[in-house]
Formats: sequence, C-alpha cells, structure tokens
Amino acid sequence: MSNITVSLHEKNNVYQAVINYKDKNNKRKQKWMSTKMKVVKGNKRKALQKAEEYRRQFADFFCLEEKLSKENEEQTKKYAQFREKLKCLDYENIYNENITFYEFSRLWIEKMKPTLEPTTYAVHTQMINYRIKQYFTENPIKLLDLEPRHIQNFYEFLLSKNLKPTTILRYHAIVRKSLEYAFQQDLIVNNPADKVKPPKKNLFIGQFYSEDEFSILFEKSKNDPLHLVILLTAFYGLRRSEVLGLKWSAVDFGAKTITIKHTVVEVKIDGRQQVLAKDRTKTNSSRRVLPLTEELIEALNREKVRQKEYQKRLKKKYTTKYKEYICLQPDGTLIKPDYVTKHFARLLRNSGLRHIRFHDLRHSCASLLLSKNIPMKAIQEWLGHASFSTTANIYAHLDLNAKRLSAQAISSALNINNEKIS
Repeated sequence: MSNITVSLHEKNNVYQAVINYKDKNNKRKQKWMSTKMKVVKGNKRKALQKAEEYRRQFADFFCLEEKLSKENEEQTKKYAQFREKLKCLDYENIYNENITFYEFSRLWIEKMKPTLEPTTYAVHTQMINYRIKQYFTENPIKLLDLEPRHIQNFYEFLLSKNLKPTTILRYHAIVRKSLEYAFQQDLIVNNPADKVKPPKKNLFIGQFYSEDEFSILFEKSKNDPLHLVILLTAFYGLRRSEVLGLKWSAVDFGAKTITIKHTVVEVKIDGRQQVLAKDRTKTNSSRRVLPLTEELIEALNREKVRQKEYQKRLKKKYTTKYKEYICLQPDGTLIKPDYVTKHFARLLRNSGLRHIRFHDLRHSCASLLLSKNIPMKAIQEWLGHASFSTTANIYAHLDLNAKRLSAQAISSALNINNEKIS
C-alpha cells in the first residue's frame, strides 16, 4: 500500500486526483480521477482530502485484486465477478480521462436505468449499441475531446444512412442528455451538444382509410384473430399498446363506457424480447373514458363467448393467466405487439386492400372525425393527446371544413362578387 501515492493536479478548472502505482509487472502507472471540485479559493484542502480518500479506496481494491489474482483456478470466476463490480465504480470508469464518448454513453444509460421506463431504457440502449457504437468506434473520440463538430459529423453520418430527421432527433436527445449528465458531474466544462443544430423534424403525413375502405376491412377481417383489435383501434383511434392492454375490468356495460388505462408493449431488454403489461397509459391525458356503442357491446359479448368456447375446447392447453385481458390469442395468451404489425400487413395484402400501417388506423379515425365536422379539441380528447398542439400539428392539414369556413369569411369580408366589368 505504501507504493500507492496520490497527487493533485488542475485540469479544465477542476482538481484532479492522480494516483501513482506499480502494476503486477512492476510497471509504473497513473489513474486520473476527478474530485468534482473546481479550482477556487478554499477548495484545495477539500480536494486533497478527497484525493486521499480515492487513494485509500484504490489501495484497498488494488490489494484485493492482487490477492485474488494469486488464487487457484477455483477463484478465477470470483475474480471475474470482482472485476465486473470494479468496473461499476465511478472512479474506475466515468471519471477516467481516457474514456471515449461511446464508452461513457454506455455507462451513462446503465446509471440511468433505475430512473427510466423499461421501454425508454430498451430503446436508448439499442440506439447506443447500434449507430452510436458504430460511428464512435470507427471514430474513437474521448469524452474530454468531444466537440460540436464531432457531433455534427455524427448526424451527417446518420443522414448518409438514410435515417429520417425524426430518428436523428432521437439520437440527438440521447447525445445531449448523456453530455448534460457529464457536465453536471464536472467531467466536461460545457455541453457541446448545445451548440449543434440537429435536422428539423420532418412533417409527418400519414395514410388514411376512407369509410368505404373501412367497411371492406371490417368485412374481410370478420373471421381473423385481429378482428376485434382492428375494430376497437379504428373506432377509438387507439394506440397499439392501448388496444392490447384493454381489460374486461375497464368495460362498464351498465354505464356503456370503456376506460383506456392499461397498456401492453414489447421491448428488447438485455438481448431478449419481452412483453411488458403496465397498469397505466403513455401520459395522464392518454387515460380516458369513452362511450360504448351497441355494436361494440355486441362485439365484446361475442368475444367473451368466443374465449369461453376456446377454453372449453382446449382445456388444459388454454392459458388462463391473461383471462383479464380482452384481446387474446385462441389459446388464451396475450397478442404480442409485433404480431399485430406483421399480421395486419399480411391481412391487407391477402384481402387486396391498400397498404397502411396498423398505427394509421388511429390517423384514419382522426381523419373521419374531422370530415364529420368534429372540433379539433374533441378529437384531442378522443385520441388522448397530451396537448391540443399535438393534435393540431398532426391533423391541421386535413381540416378542410375549417378552411372552407375561412374562405367564406374572407370572401364575405372583402365583398367579392362575380359581376362582369362593362
């Protein structure tokens, strides 16, 4: 332990603890760790105390590492586990001045895991381990050396891969949030992502089914496993997660209402696809109570009978674990989100219908409501959008009725007539 010393250095206006030691091959090495204390009056003594604390901690782990490395083969596994734990320590990784931006982003998302939704964590991890890893492995830039131009080059790389601006904005959010964390931890003096302009979000124009196309779709899907899923989605403009999360407890046949309050999503966590059922919606506004029509009540009652028939027919092969859910496979298992997407596309193809995404049923619902002169505010509440602006931004270009009223108003105000000039 006596051959492990520590000294204090100033870098980026922050006191850095530099630990000097010799490895098992007797080679002299250094390890830099930030004290997270700025170089201002009164901080040096505190920084020295912190540096000494780092030295003691490092010495303890260093000695333990030496001891474990000398154990027999039975201890090899324990040693590997110890090294994994050691990697999780801040001063071993994140506060290492040689850490690359990719390595930092990977450690950052693991630190954020307890605070994130499983779906958010899964998507962020996938993006970090794909495009961010791909680019910043080929261009290994240290966290401390990262500049706005490097981030801008990364966005240009994403554009070259034909990624849409909307997707690049998601990458920008990850990059900016991770660097904001680094800034808050005094690892960097500023957030370089704040100086980068990401591409503007592309205007989304979805595909929409007409009333006639809806009629054909409902007829063609009558005997399809997704019939009820399609019917409920088209009528209420539900998100895929919302329709699959519907439970019988959400249906009040007496009051003739249905409450949207559960969701089912599919995410990739730790390399495995997992279906997550949550007793809450995407946002507070997404939780909503909607009316039931007689047609939907009949459809739901038919589904109840159908599930009882399948359970009676399949007996022990029928799964009762998900009996509280409305939309199930014939064997009683949950309908997976990915199955809905793929099967819906196949159904349209086999039925000779124009291809749209399953999510476009939601857009088609909004389009039909607008065509029937339903106010935009009412559509916002029907769809469960968090704000009026969200609804307006997506569907304003479809509101032809409002445009006709505007045309009539301006025509009347300007007193335009078609009399010929003699």
